[in-house]
Amino acid sequence: MKKLFGTNGVRGVFSEDFTLEFVNDLVMSLAAHFKQGKILVGYDGRHSSPIVAKVVSSALNYSGLDCYMAGLVPTPCLEYATKKLGYDGGLMITASHNPPQYNGIKPVASDGVEISREDERKIEQIFDEKNWIKASTFGKSFEETNVISTYIDGIISLIDIDSIKAKKFKVCLDLGNGAQAVTAKKLCENLGCDVHTINEEINGDFPGRGSEPTPQNLDELSKLVVDTNSNFGIAFDGDGDRSIFCDETGKILTGDSSALLLCDYLLQQYPNSQVVTCLNSGNIIENIVEKTNSHVVRTKVGSVEVSRRMVNDDALVGYEENGGFMFGNHNHVRDGAMTLALMLDLLSKSQLDLSQNIKNLPPSFTTKTKIECSLEKSKIVISELLKEFPDSNTSDGIKIQVDKDNWVMIRPSGTEPIIRIYGESNSQQNLDSLISNFVEKTKSILA
Repeated sequence: MKKLFGTNGVRGVFSEDFTLEFVNDLVMSLAAHFKQGKILVGYDGRHSSPIVAKVVSSALNYSGLDCYMAGLVPTPCLEYATKKLGYDGGLMITASHNPPQYNGIKPVASDGVEISREDERKIEQIFDEKNWIKASTFGKSFEETNVISTYIDGIISLIDIDSIKAKKFKVCLDLGNGAQAVTAKKLCENLGCDVHTINEEINGDFPGRGSEPTPQNLDELSKLVVDTNSNFGIAFDGDGDRSIFCDETGKILTGDSSALLLCDYLLQQYPNSQVVTCLNSGNIIENIVEKTNSHVVRTKVGSVEVSRRMVNDDALVGYEENGGFMFGNHNHVRDGAMTLALMLDLLSKSQLDLSQNIKNLPPSFTTKTKIECSLEKSKIVISELLKEFPDSNTSDGIKIQVDKDNWVMIRPSGTEPIIRIYGESNSQQNLDSLISNFVEKTKSILA
């Protein structure tokens, strides 16, 4: 059976492996999975997205399903509107943080959450067998104009607007030339913030700093936060479901540290709750949940794994170390704008700056890096490391517990031809040494 789905949706290089013919066949298979009803379709700012959208709507209509076009919106906006406005499913045209030449499709179930791994396999089987719908009547395409307002209203309903407005926050947004440009600024303005933006123009080439916010490419955001004396900055990825924060001193925070802070804040309001996170997140979360009689569940890497476990367990919070944060009371998906609103809510109730709030957490030293590597070679790396560390966890790549304070996890990316190396230690010096040791081991195996 052809493997279509990676860690997060179906992606490929547009016009090479992600061709219009492939898109048609994929959407015919998705339509056969949905069977009937009305499907909400949105897209990101990639140059190929409007072209792909036309093929998507045609294939849905040919299969007898009605298609409602949301236009250019962030992924979490499309997901929330699918649930809130009563759609039978959604299709988001995006390759998330991948380089400009890529595009992809993320299918969304009627509950507003990406479809399960089991449903992915069913769709791959339909695709293989070309077991498509022979519709007696064609569907129709319409415009859906309430998606953005529904999304912003949903976020605002869950936070203390008066408390936030009273603080008159200054916020810097690095919109990354991506889809949050249509929602994040509007959200901040609705909350009475003084907003400064960079990379606001939506552009599929992502000329500002690339489509993925990383500590290495957010210098401009750091400078803007300091120059404008802002309370904090936030940077989004291409489709707006992930966010990386910058504190008031200009320091870029890891996705883990901002998630820990928000977990601590939310668990105080909702004790006896569940947090879902991946195997590659740091271990400090286990210390934080104890204070509120809450508990942690670990999954394989991937937002689908976290989201679907959250739905299954009705969990309060989910997160990934890459800046993907999920608040179950809103929707069980990564959501950059909801995360922004939660940080404003937290700071509106605190007498401390963001940097001081972070300092009050138990210290956490985590990092990640990557090496170009095919999937086949990744498997060789993992099998060789397993010979050296036979007691390791191999449920997702390999996670090596060096001792109680130090671990390394190595796994192939599900979206790109790279192998990722994650690690945690009890000091920055030890972490640097740990990671460089395992980068060398990996390179020597590859050589």
